[in-house]
Amino acid sequence: MRFFTQIAAFAAAAATVASATNSITFVNQDGTNRKIVFTPSGGYQSVDSITVSGNSQSKVDIPASWVGNAYSISEGSDDVPGMLAEVTFQGWNDFTYFDVSAIVNPSDTVGVKQIFPASELAAEVKSLVSGCILFPCATAYYAPEDVQTVTTTETDLIVTLGNANNITSRDTEPKYVPRHYVLGKLS
Repeated sequence: MRFFTQIAAFAAAAATVASATNSITFVNQDGTNRKIVFTPSGGYQSVDSITVSGNSQSKVDIPASWVGNAYSISEGSDDVPGMLAEVTFQGWNDFTYFDVSAIVNPSDTVGVKQIFPASELAAEVKSLVSGCILFPCATAYYAPEDVQTVTTTETDLIVTLGNANNITSRDTEPKYVPRHYVLGKLS
């Protein structure tokens, strides 16, 4: 009986991971067309690049348990990684971990702006958000030791691109966790 219980628990856990639907919706807030380039971490499945037209949005399905990042290239610009939207789906404790990183190219002020759960899209004040409306700000990674990773149980994320008009900045603090939690290292 115990063996059957263990098999049933394993099957249920596997079904949960297999049925997880991950997505990132890129919301382009200005008239510039942008190519989105995905870079998986080593050993993870690749995700095809997309183009998001100006003042539009595009949703991309992401593989289960995917770890990687995405950056945007404005039309007519060179392919140089800028602000990174970094994400881990089904990470430690089955959480989604995300942040905006300025480590690679802090001078990118027109690409990736913010990342947050899709449930907060309509919220005037977002509580689970990483990144900036205007760079620089205190809610993006600028150095590897910064504590800026945000967690959620949600698997549908929004990444804003470009410079929007009429956006109210938030005045609440997101919940941050150290980077080693994202990697599953508890100490």
